[in-house]
Amino acid sequence: MKNYFRKVAFGIGPNGIGGNGKVEISRFKGLGEMNPKQLKETTMDPKNRRLIKVTNSLEHQANNLIQDLMGKSPEKRFKFIQENARFADDLDV
Repeated sequence: MKNYFRKVAFGIGPNGIGGNGKVEISRFKGLGEMNPKQLKETTMDPKNRRLIKVTNSLEHQANNLIQDLMGKSPEKRFKFIQENARFADDLDV
């Protein structure tokens, strides 16, 4: 399970998407939140924008895990915590 989380969390590879090892991610709820200059440079200019297809080969496993952790059964959450607590590196208790 530990390796699964690493693959999900760090799935971009050692050289990032652009190949230089640096990936900068900005999050917006919608395009209206971006300033016009940034929108033009990143999203509207075909020379600069990048479209990538993201796939998840572990979709079934991820769905099951989400169901276990977010579902109505506390027993499944408790079992998950018992089995994976040793992998937690940085806890703020």
